[in-house]
Amino acid sequence: MSKRLEVFKFAPAAYKGFGAVKDYVSSALPGELLELVNLRVSQINGCAYCIDMHTRDLLKNGVKIDKVALVPVWEEAAALFSDKERAALAWAEVVTRVEQSKVPDADYQAALAVLSEQELADITVAVALMNAFNRFGVSMRMQPAALA
Repeated sequence: MSKRLEVFKFAPAAYKGFGAVKDYVSSALPGELLELVNLRVSQINGCAYCIDMHTRDLLKNGVKIDKVALVPVWEEAAALFSDKERAALAWAEVVTRVEQSKVPDADYQAALAVLSEQELADITVAVALMNAFNRFGVSMRMQPAALA
């Protein structure tokens, strides 16, 4: 597949807005937690560019390869993830799959049992942003660094 147009080249004001949201979540959430959520959302959406980027960021920031490799099956590798990470990953999955999941009350309550309301709000913003970025990456065939 060949690369397509660069959306933000044609929509710089939109890029500025997305950048502001990215800056917000980056300051609101711990870096490793945010990157794990970003990676999981990107895996669900099949965004090669984002999977590559968030995997590299996690490794660069000292997260062990075992943990990064097992993000897709985090429930089976629960011992590698903190309670907050597991709650955030579960929430990221159900929100990303909103069309199928409808985000049930039980999942919301499970998230709030571990995360504060502020943390859940911030994670929800991060998940929504990553889903948007994934749509840019997939639809415009953004090339991962591994292929550059």
